[in-house]
Amino acid sequence: MRWWLASGLVVLAACGAVGPGSADAGPGFDWRLPKGFPTPTVPADNPMTAEKVELGRRLFYDVRLSKNRTQACASCHEQRRAFTDGRPVGIGSTGEAHPRNAQGLANVAYVPTLTWANPLLTTLERQALLPLLGEHPVELGFAGAETELFERLATEADYAERFERAFPDESPAISLVTITRALAAFQRTLLSGNSPYDRWVNGDASALSESAKRGLELFNSEALECYHCHAGFNFSDSVSHAGTAAPETPFHNTGLYNLDGNGAYPAGNTGLFDITGRPGDMGRFRAPSLRNLTVTAPYMHDGSIATLRDVITHYAQGGRSKRMTGALSPLQSDLVRGFTLSAQETDDLLAFLEALTDDEFLSNPSFSSPFGAGP
Repeated sequence: MRWWLASGLVVLAACGAVGPGSADAGPGFDWRLPKGFPTPTVPADNPMTAEKVELGRRLFYDVRLSKNRTQACASCHEQRRAFTDGRPVGIGSTGEAHPRNAQGLANVAYVPTLTWANPLLTTLERQALLPLLGEHPVELGFAGAETELFERLATEADYAERFERAFPDESPAISLVTITRALAAFQRTLLSGNSPYDRWVNGDASALSESAKRGLELFNSEALECYHCHAGFNFSDSVSHAGTAAPETPFHNTGLYNLDGNGAYPAGNTGLFDITGRPGDMGRFRAPSLRNLTVTAPYMHDGSIATLRDVITHYAQGGRSKRMTGALSPLQSDLVRGFTLSAQETDDLLAFLEALTDDEFLSNPSFSSPFGAGP
C-alpha cells in the first residue's frame, strides 16, 4: 500500500493531474443541486462543462478502459446499487480480489478524502489513477501500458471528437490528465438528494412514516450517538464543499476487529495505519454516507456485515470485537460503546435508514450507460 501511494504520487505530479485550489464550476454549468445542497468544490484546473461530463460518462461505462476489455468503472459501481457492486470486496478485471468493499459514489463530489482510509487522495482526478494504473491489486490493468489506452481511444472517431470538444486547449487531447478529469467531472454530477427523508425535510409531511420519524429521533439521540459520525446533508462527518473553510477528514475505529486484545485488524487491511504507520490509527476508516443504504449491502470496509439489521446489532453490542472477545478494543471510538433497543425501536431505526433511499437517483438516465447493452 505504501509503495503504491509513493509511486502513484510521482505519476500524478508527472502527468499534471494534481491541480491546486478550487474554482467556480464553469461558466453556465447547471449542477441541478438537490434542494438545500451546497455547491461542490471543483479543482481550479478542471472546471465543469457539459461536454466534459458527457465524455466522462462514456468513459465510466466503457470496458475499453480495462486492458483486457472485460470491465468498466461501472462494473464495480452499478447505478442500481447506488454505484456499489453487491460483493463483500471488489473483483478486478483479472479476477483478483481486493481487500475492501467497493464504495458508493452518491454525492462523492462532497467527499474530501477518497477510498476508505487514504488521507492523501483528496480529488477524484487523483483517485481515478488508482483503478487505471494500480497493481496491488490490479483493477483496470493499464500500469505501464498507458499508450495503448490512448491509442485505443484515439482510433474511435467519436472519442477523438469528444476529447477535442471537452479539452480544446489540451495537447494531446487524449492523455491521463484528460481521461481522469473527464471521469471526475461525471462523478461530481452523481448527486442524490430526493429520498423520502429529503422530501419530508423540504415540506412533504407525508413522506416519512411514523415509524421512520421515531427512528430519526433514535438516530439523533445521545443513547445511540449515530449522528456524530453520520451528520449533515450527506450523513457523514467527512465533508467538503465550496462553503467549507477547511475539509473535515475524520477517521474512526468502530470495533470491528480486535485480533490480539490490543486492537489489531487483519494484516493488509488496517485502515489509516496502512498509510501512517501510527499505532493509534489501527482500524480507523472514513465514515461513509448513509444515503441509499438499502441497496449498498454488504457493509463495512471489508463487506463483513451482511444486512442493515446486523449493522445495528454490531453497534448495539459495542462492536463486533466485543461480541467475539468479551472486551472492547482499546483503539475503538468512544462513541461505540453499545446501547439497548427494543424490537420496535430496531424496526423504527431501520425504517428511518430505509427512508434515505433515493429511487430517482438509482434510475436517473443522466447517470446511466450511454451504450445501452454495451459499447
